[in-house]
Amino acid sequence: MSDSIGVAVIGAGMAGKAHMAAWRNAPSLFAPTLPPVRLVSIGDVYEPLAAEAAQRFGYARHDTDWRAIAEADDIDVVSVVVANTLHREIVEGLLAAGKHVLCEKPLSDSLEDARAMATAATEASQRGLVARVGFTYRRAPGLAAIKQLVEDGTLGRVLHFSGRYWTDYGSSPDVPFSWRFAGAPGTGALADVGSHLAYVAEFLAGEVQSVNGGLFTTAITKRPIAAGFALRGQAVPLTGEFADVENDDYATFNARFGDGSVVGSLEVSRVATAHPNGLVVEVFCENGAARWDQERASEIGLALQSDGSRLGGYRQVVLGPDHPYVAGGMAMDAPGVGWGQNQMFEYQARAFLDEVAGVADPLPANATFDDGVHNMEILDAVARSAAAGGAALDVPPVRTTEGAHA
Repeated sequence: MSDSIGVAVIGAGMAGKAHMAAWRNAPSLFAPTLPPVRLVSIGDVYEPLAAEAAQRFGYARHDTDWRAIAEADDIDVVSVVVANTLHREIVEGLLAAGKHVLCEKPLSDSLEDARAMATAATEASQRGLVARVGFTYRRAPGLAAIKQLVEDGTLGRVLHFSGRYWTDYGSSPDVPFSWRFAGAPGTGALADVGSHLAYVAEFLAGEVQSVNGGLFTTAITKRPIAAGFALRGQAVPLTGEFADVENDDYATFNARFGDGSVVGSLEVSRVATAHPNGLVVEVFCENGAARWDQERASEIGLALQSDGSRLGGYRQVVLGPDHPYVAGGMAMDAPGVGWGQNQMFEYQARAFLDEVAGVADPLPANATFDDGVHNMEILDAVARSAAAGGAALDVPPVRTTEGAHA
């Protein structure tokens, strides 16, 4: 086990801050005790943001060039939380410099780059380096509990899946243009929140075999241009000029899972007013059904066929120590305490540190870069389906060039 682990985060925006807090809090979760974790640097090209974040979250310094982090001898682990187009250069550079890397999803903005990153990760693993992609919702206790109920036979075989991820960060036409609104069809709402929904669907229903019925729409076709640096959700002066939105505000598609007998429908949006973070999934199974809602993350809905029609319907199950990630994973690991998405980042960081440190009883490992490629192959197939009027298209299976994962 290492004497200590130095960590850094590249990207000081909203998701970057979740990573910063996660590295800080992860050592206090679960047993065994980790070696000391040193909070070393926050990297961002916008120095005022990097400096403020480093001070706020207790990191020793800040940098404005990712190369400084790659070259630093006191940094071992790095989160990459920047625009998707920048992932490949930074991740490959960090791996070449001997860093362990946790990259935000989606792995990149193109399949070519994602596959190259997966190859680099495989080569780096032969030098003892860990490269993982952040499929954060795999750490949601409610979703993990539903997966257990499927696998232990309580719910039994999945018959079909339904999921939607509605957000409203782009619902106003006054929201300024940013990198999120640039790129080919499929790089908008589908890549942003659809990437989450796709791996959640596979987590519960099995690997996606094929997709069909792909449909995109761009509801707001022009965005004002900000005058200077703009953080998501913050007011900023505008130039008076506009830029064309290049990708999708809304996407929907159907999928076949496993051997093809399990089907599902998936829908995502960034223009769903009044739904700031509306991830909701349901699985319908031989012995019942289960439901999880991000806005009620401390519970699941459970319906069992054995209850019969007189007592049938969803019951509320409040999550607690008998469910995944709760016991030992929270300072107050008691029923009904509640938690949310921030804790999922902490569980994700703890699993990464477990793997890097080589602890004896680690949490389930994070997703591999090969999983990240497969996730993007699903999104690519949806984009091609939409371009072909909803055609059915196969999705390649996950390649397994790296070790097993949870």
